[in-house]
Amino acid sequence: MLVTLNLQFFAGEKTEKATPKKRQDARKKGQVLKSQDVTSAIVLFAVFMYLFFAGPSMRERLLSFFRETLSHNILIETLSISSVVEMYKDIMFEVAVVLLPIMLTAVVAAVAANFFQFGLLFTVEPLKFDLKKIDPIKGFKRIFSMKAIIELIKSILKISFIGTVTTMIIFLNIEDVLSLSFKTPGDTLTTIAKLAAIMGLSASVVLLIISILDYFYQRFDYEKNLKMSKQDVKDEYKNSEGDPLIKSKIKQRQREMAMRRMMQEIPHADVVITNPTHYAIALKYDDSKMAAPVVVAKGTDFVAQKIKLIAKENGVVMVENRPLARAMYDQVQINQKIPDEFFKAVAEVLAYVYRIKRKI
Repeated sequence: MLVTLNLQFFAGEKTEKATPKKRQDARKKGQVLKSQDVTSAIVLFAVFMYLFFAGPSMRERLLSFFRETLSHNILIETLSISSVVEMYKDIMFEVAVVLLPIMLTAVVAAVAANFFQFGLLFTVEPLKFDLKKIDPIKGFKRIFSMKAIIELIKSILKISFIGTVTTMIIFLNIEDVLSLSFKTPGDTLTTIAKLAAIMGLSASVVLLIISILDYFYQRFDYEKNLKMSKQDVKDEYKNSEGDPLIKSKIKQRQREMAMRRMMQEIPHADVVITNPTHYAIALKYDDSKMAAPVVVAKGTDFVAQKIKLIAKENGVVMVENRPLARAMYDQVQINQKIPDEFFKAVAEVLAYVYRIKRKI
């Protein structure tokens, strides 16, 4: 009993790699190899790269907008509904020109990051309502799980490294930072924007390095969660290919039906060629319908004896021809015409059978 329990324990242990079907089913459910940190790092890097290169044009656009607002819109003496609507349209257009490229850059970067991680995938499975997701016991376990601890360590690493890098950038540019109070508002904004862009790019590079390590961890965790037990592999094979026991029974039933049909054709045969004990071949020939004799039944050992018994009960002539019976058994299938090489030998046998029948 102890051995049985141990075997059952090991049978349920997930030690096998996931099969292609298991991976495909998991993908359909939205369970794919993905690191959120990779996506965040790429999006952050793409946005700050855009700001770094497009910053001057954005600054000129914003300055032009403020000049127009302060020099024209603020001096309007009488406001009407139409003038306010036009003013609102102009403001929204300027805001869209500045913000939409940033948002578009973030969207493209996010889509590209996810595409490179797991390809093109669209599924609504993760959006379905599942009571297990709000189970307080499982939620409590997730909070104090090993995965939660690893996420905490990752967060600490990100804060530490990003904080260190940004502090170093400020320290390296400490003279520019301390001289901000002596600069004009325009130069102050330019310096702050430049430092912010450099810090953003540096932080995104650091996050990208951390995300690469996170990707390898996510791949390890993904493969671990997909692992299957030996019983799971067997069950999947049964579901996809069919239960081997049922398949064997179906094949056995098919063989039995084919055997019955074959035995039903023996009484209509013209001759049974025997070995005489090990092989039996039943032939039928109708010169008005057939171009050559056809094998209607064949068998060895027990089946051969059964063929001979049915032939004897129905008065079918049996002829002993050892080499012909053996050769035809190997080369001709049931309901198949005999090949040309057997025409002469079979013709002699049929001629002999017809002579016997005429005498009878």
